[in-house]
Amino acid sequence: MFVDEVIIKVIAGKGGDGCTAFRREKYVPMGGPYGGNGGRGSNIVFKVDEGLRTLLDLRYQKLIKGKKGENGKGKNQHGQNAQDVVIRVPQGTVVTDNETGLILADLKDKNDEVIVAHGGRGGRGNTAFKTQTNPAPNFSENGEPGEEKELKVELKLLADVGLVGMPSVGKSTIISCVSASKPKIAAYHFTTLSPNLGVVKTKDNRSFVMADLPGLIEGASKGEGLGDKFLKHIERTKVIAHVVDMSATEGRDPYEDYVKINKELEAFNPKLLKKPMIIIANKMDMPSAKENLKKFKEKVKEEVFEVSAITNKGLEQVLIALADKLDAIPNTPLYEDEAFESHVLYKFQKEEPYTIEKENGVWVIKGAYIEKLLKMTKMTDEGVLRFTKKLRRLGIDDKLEELGIQEGDIVRILDFDFEYKQ
Repeated sequence: MFVDEVIIKVIAGKGGDGCTAFRREKYVPMGGPYGGNGGRGSNIVFKVDEGLRTLLDLRYQKLIKGKKGENGKGKNQHGQNAQDVVIRVPQGTVVTDNETGLILADLKDKNDEVIVAHGGRGGRGNTAFKTQTNPAPNFSENGEPGEEKELKVELKLLADVGLVGMPSVGKSTIISCVSASKPKIAAYHFTTLSPNLGVVKTKDNRSFVMADLPGLIEGASKGEGLGDKFLKHIERTKVIAHVVDMSATEGRDPYEDYVKINKELEAFNPKLLKKPMIIIANKMDMPSAKENLKKFKEKVKEEVFEVSAITNKGLEQVLIALADKLDAIPNTPLYEDEAFESHVLYKFQKEEPYTIEKENGVWVIKGAYIEKLLKMTKMTDEGVLRFTKKLRRLGIDDKLEELGIQEGDIVRILDFDFEYKQ
């Protein structure tokens, strides 16, 4: 089964908890804090596997979770980092954050790998909090939560040449003649239900990869037929080979077919029409093909190659022309640098790191930093005291008083309720 798009949720591993311990040994008076830090949680890593051709393995993995890091121990022993969870994907996989739309990775090379969700750092043990004013801290941290993301994972085939055209124009027959690919060929529309890849070799020993894509129809870019599912595979091709049924045996005008397909390519992505393109006039062995070709050439500027895939006539010239175009095209990335997450400048940096709302008489504080701070706080007396001090430094107490909070009111962060005291 060919699967080229899935949506999954990933949760990286939580960091291990820090340890609260004290050194107690004979002849070592006032041993002091002795608790180690927790280990880092699992990262979620996507790695290219050249043996894979689809995303079928991911289709049934709706949730991928990392492992928690090892907790810190006494004697200042740090917990072990959790082993990363490696998800193997085909070459040509694009990973996008489904909530923000930011591209996390374009895994186009054979050794590519990327961390799509970072594991939480380990919580610090009480040794890390030792200061001159507090030489024996009696608290430590919980591990940091791992990143949670909903990802859109797409496969965009790595092909040098993409065959496009209306259904039943002969794309599958062409790729079966010029490569070892054996696509299903039948006398009805949409015989090709998934892309077929074939390695093509010319008579002068040049080779490239060709993709036979399912037939397009008018409205394909909006979801008609199968086109909306497979148009994305054309984005990565270097050259587009537009196959036209010049015999008009389907009752369609060849030039109108050519115009309709180009409109669908432009509607899906305007950059597609900027790619080098050749026109393959197929079925030239049919009686009406010569006359239709003469009219067709009067309306187009591009070079037209006459072929008959069924008799294998003219295909060698097409392959040579495609190889020549490929030799002249430099390798360019599918996405500009600005599309990737690491290059995005967030415009919300100056906003408050939290919000406060009153819901059913309860003051609810929300904010990623505040919530993470709470999750990493161990609810001991010293831990809670340290947490409230941090909230005060962030200006939350002042903001609550400005909003009219009264002593004894309930303040809620996540599932924890606190009684407000001045």
